[in-house]
Amino acid sequence: MNILLTGGLGYIGSHIAISLIKNGDSIVLLDNLSNSNVKVLDRINKITGKTIQFVRCDICDTSELETILRNYKIDSVIHLAALKSTNESCLNPLNYYKNNIQGSISLLKAMELCGIKNLVFSSSATVYGEPIYLPIDEDHPINPINPYGKSKAYVEQIMKDITLSNSEWSIISLRYFNPVGADSSGLIGEDLTENSKNLMPMITQVAMKKKSELTIFGSDYQTPDGTGKRDYIHVMDLSDGHLAALNYLKKMKGFEVINLGTGISYSVKEIVNTFSIVSGVKIPYKYSAKREGDVPVCYASVSKAKKILNWESKRTLQQMCESSWIWANFNF
Repeated sequence: MNILLTGGLGYIGSHIAISLIKNGDSIVLLDNLSNSNVKVLDRINKITGKTIQFVRCDICDTSELETILRNYKIDSVIHLAALKSTNESCLNPLNYYKNNIQGSISLLKAMELCGIKNLVFSSSATVYGEPIYLPIDEDHPINPINPYGKSKAYVEQIMKDITLSNSEWSIISLRYFNPVGADSSGLIGEDLTENSKNLMPMITQVAMKKKSELTIFGSDYQTPDGTGKRDYIHVMDLSDGHLAALNYLKKMKGFEVINLGTGISYSVKEIVNTFSIVSGVKIPYKYSAKREGDVPVCYASVSKAKKILNWESKRTLQQMCESSWIWANFNF
């Protein structure tokens, strides 16, 4: 199978690329490098022992996308290219709507012109907004609270409408919870720059002495240790979920949404303590006020993924922390 990965040099895309190559698939990575680095390509090549095709292209360029799809005889697409910071989306909503929505429309149009109707879409649990009940299943109301989440929800609706208008389309939207960790090689992983806002990169920055302490937002949630709890999933489990979704595309028509998570929630302090154990480094922290929009507990119902995709997460919190620590030592 010839597969195009948009956003293929990003954090999640690069890990999916490894899973696909190990599965024997032929892939083409597409990225505009606005939020990634071409050196990741060399690292993927080193991990897999293959020379991977890469094309630099913006997904808003429909004509160029059409050319790429035809030239590489693409059968299926995994669409990951998107701006993804919730905070940044509130400051620059137009950028997010242009890139995430217009870019997705551009890709869908190019696929339509080429007669390619198989797509796995990288969505997010942010489309749910604040949980009304737990665990969050795929029937939970959609109520995103920031432009990033809204952009994902809008694109899902567009994709659903396409499948309703043409029964030949097969589209699966995978709603990620909180990907963490890295490939066991330590060569690729999540961005560890000073601007990283995700929990694991902030913990590793403290562990590597790049920051003096971790800020924990909120200490009086109604949880056992007072800190917020989230569903964290190892990025390689997430990658394997995409393989399962591609396989399921062969059997289905229409539009499906499926959660990818563990179905388990870990608190901030649990993650900090586990990371300290696997790294042997004490993580100093301080408490700060809760952030607007943060909720006490959030985790996925994963029964649909088990039933439809025959997939479930396998890696533990310890493995998430161990791989993040290996990556941090390589990256710094």
